[in-house]
Amino acid sequence: MHGHQGFLIPVILPVILAATAALTPAHTQTLAPAAEPANSGTKSAVSIPDLSGVWGRWFNLESPSSGPGPIVSKLRRPDGTIIQSVVGDFTNPILRPHAAEVVKKNGDLELNGIVIPNPHNQCRPEPTPFALSIQLGMQIIQQKDEVILFYLSDHQVRHVRMNVPHSDHQTPTWQGESVGHYEGDALVIDTIGQKVGPLSVVDRFGTPFSAALHVVERYRLIDGATARDLQLKHESAYFGAGKSAPGGSPYGRGDIDPDATKPGLQVEITVDDPAVFTMPWSALATFRRAQGDWPEAVCAENTYGSGTSSASTSSTCIFSSCLVPEADRPDF
Repeated sequence: MHGHQGFLIPVILPVILAATAALTPAHTQTLAPAAEPANSGTKSAVSIPDLSGVWGRWFNLESPSSGPGPIVSKLRRPDGTIIQSVVGDFTNPILRPHAAEVVKKNGDLELNGIVIPNPHNQCRPEPTPFALSIQLGMQIIQQKDEVILFYLSDHQVRHVRMNVPHSDHQTPTWQGESVGHYEGDALVIDTIGQKVGPLSVVDRFGTPFSAALHVVERYRLIDGATARDLQLKHESAYFGAGKSAPGGSPYGRGDIDPDATKPGLQVEITVDDPAVFTMPWSALATFRRAQGDWPEAVCAENTYGSGTSSASTSSTCIFSSCLVPEADRPDF
């Protein structure tokens, strides 16, 4: 992964996997919520979509079908495909001037071979939607009063309290306060209260956010063939027409299940932060089922930095781990 710091140590997570296996395998399940969302009018058990399991995708947020979208890499190859980098398009009209300056400065550093620190390559808690843009996979566990999102590297875990309002008096935290409820076939997660600090960014381009950041995510199952086509469209923008991203992942996620008869998962993301953005903007993240076992991928801090700048190295360094040192033999 670009700029990933340290070594990755595969171990097995039997407790988490056991919890996942205990979930209902069907596409819907019936749960009795502890409390109903406001204006729901529902007094009994409700049928909700079964989003549980391990899901995979490739890097970066996808643009919406219409309207303002996320920052993307400014670098292009002669054929028009996007070069994977953190040289963000600082001319995107969603950025206020001070935010555009931050994105431009980060891009200039990247072009000079300097890796831009972010929560991922510094082994720190990852805010949303940053985590959705950089994590190659996630596992969803749905429970009566809580939905848990495990991201498949770096020990990233999000807890979403269900069917409750936001706290009256919040203490900002690195991942903020996420509350959720179901609206028809969608899981809606509303997040506020994300702490502002040196690594408070919404994407890998270092786009900042303020204490006013408000993120809404809508998770819903979509047709498997549609999910396949959307993933191919997104990856083709980087690898060429009809070309997918490299299979598998060295960070804990197996190959994408090629069976397009299985439902996919689409996350619609809306971001609003008047102090940083000139308008609310939206993005998509399309997932499909991931195959194979799930070993844990650990981000270990070390003194060797966080890899290489992809803008100043060969394009074959897709995951930018080219200069991260590796031992000739294990230490234990």
